[in-house]
Amino acid sequence: MDDDLLFYPGGNLDDGLRSTTQAMVELLQNWDPDNLLKTPVEDVIERLLDNGSVRCPTLLVDQAWMPEPTEVNQDFVNFGRHYTRRVTRLVLVVPFDGEKIVFTLRANRWSSNPPRVLRLADHELHLVIDGPPDNPVQVKEAFDEQIEKIEQHLSWSREQIEQHNQQVQAELPAMVAKRRDQLLATRNLQAEIGYPIRRRADADTFSVPIHRRTVRPVQQRPANPRASFKPEPAMNDEDYNAALRVLRNQRNALERTPSLAAKLKEEEIRDLLLVGLNAQFEGDVGGELFNGEGKTDILVRVDDRNIFIGECKVWAGPKTMDEALGQLFRYLVWRDTKAAILLFIRRKDVTAVIEKAIAKIEEHPNHKRSRPRHGDHEQFEFTMHAQDDPERDIHLALIPFVLRSTTSSSA
Repeated sequence: MDDDLLFYPGGNLDDGLRSTTQAMVELLQNWDPDNLLKTPVEDVIERLLDNGSVRCPTLLVDQAWMPEPTEVNQDFVNFGRHYTRRVTRLVLVVPFDGEKIVFTLRANRWSSNPPRVLRLADHELHLVIDGPPDNPVQVKEAFDEQIEKIEQHLSWSREQIEQHNQQVQAELPAMVAKRRDQLLATRNLQAEIGYPIRRRADADTFSVPIHRRTVRPVQQRPANPRASFKPEPAMNDEDYNAALRVLRNQRNALERTPSLAAKLKEEEIRDLLLVGLNAQFEGDVGGELFNGEGKTDILVRVDDRNIFIGECKVWAGPKTMDEALGQLFRYLVWRDTKAAILLFIRRKDVTAVIEKAIAKIEEHPNHKRSRPRHGDHEQFEFTMHAQDDPERDIHLALIPFVLRSTTSSSA
């Protein structure tokens, strides 16, 4: 019988995993520089992870099925003479998820008698029994033994693959950051030389080096834009998290003084938050009224561009989030812009309100991913994309403020 030998003929799994890593590194190195700098970092990492990770197959035994029995010729030897007889062939088709090539590679742990199957297809293994016994229990046991043997070899491969995937996931962010830093350093060096630079209109992004108690970008050459490289400003993650921490601390202070919070209007709460921010960040921090709606926002500005916006909203039903998101996407047009929605909740069913707010964000067409939650109702983080541009990321935090109200109301 012609069959397929598993976990052996294609080479060593170690070599295959190294080749996968090398292909991922080459993809990063050969990535078009303009495109790499323009694409959000998380999207770059996601694509590279997809290329650098390996999906070990998983047998979908609960979806196994049997085609109609067939008859085949079977050769055998009796008293030194060769004979052929006609026997029944039973086939069990076992679907699988994952990468087919893993079935052809030998793991570091292996046996001298690897499993065989009638056929290795793209998403199916075809197991076979020729001349089966008449007892159906024995037939099923024979198929189960084949499946168990394959599962054993897959477990050896899976252990090796999971180690590879974990290593890739751990090392990739630093690899991407290093490559982007190299490209940005080269472009800034080119700009400092002083000769005119012909470049695309869509500038790349750099991270404004905002530090505690100062908010200032690195100064670029004040020359004609055609003669000087000047990337778009953005708030780096460290200072974004520092700003959110200030807002959370202010929130906690308000929640601990409910009698005061109950008397404050949202504009007055905004002013208190500005005081806290300005005590920590010295520079382009302020508040504005906009759209004639009486709603205020908290701004960090660099080069007349908003690189952080904190939108204050009092919960008045799900429409509150529609308004907040609509305003954000009208103003947050620069890549890597950071934002926060400060949601003032003056109701008793706080958990339900928060879940409704989160659902509104995740249902929004600009939602890309939700990040792991931090603590109990402390802060919720999301990655959104700018209006009409899925490559421009907006890092959005939702910070609930649980404030006492002078009047009772329901959600």
